Amino acid sequence: MEAKAKARFLRVTPMKARRVVDLVRGQQATEALAMLKFVPQAASEPVYKLVASGISNARQEADKLGVAFNEDDLVISEIYVDEGPTMKRFRPRAQGRAHRIDKRTSHITVVLTDGSDADGKENA
Repeated sequence: MEAKAKARFLRVTPMKARRVVDLVRGQQATEALAMLKFVPQAASEPVYKLVASGISNARQEADKLGVAFNEDDLVISEIYVDEGPTMKRFRPRAQGRAHRIDKRTSHITVVLTDGSDADGKENA
């Protein structure tokens, strides 16, 4: 079974979000939530919400398929950060000049799988 969750147009730079995402890649979902709760980076809050949303999506998918659901079996098989659109702002500088400020956004995607799906892919 596979469940996805996406967060788009987050106001956190992709580079800062990747620092947090790299910590939880490949971990169990419940362990990742416990770790993200105490990570000091600001990007950890939206990543925490995204992993929690992925767990909820997996629960709904299991209910729809009529499969037994165990939250402890879920593993973060994929999690990645893509760059979103950049908002461009201008800051006044000395002698009438202006400098551009780039406010970057991110798209974060998480894919959660349990053990049964990984076994099925290897046999196919």
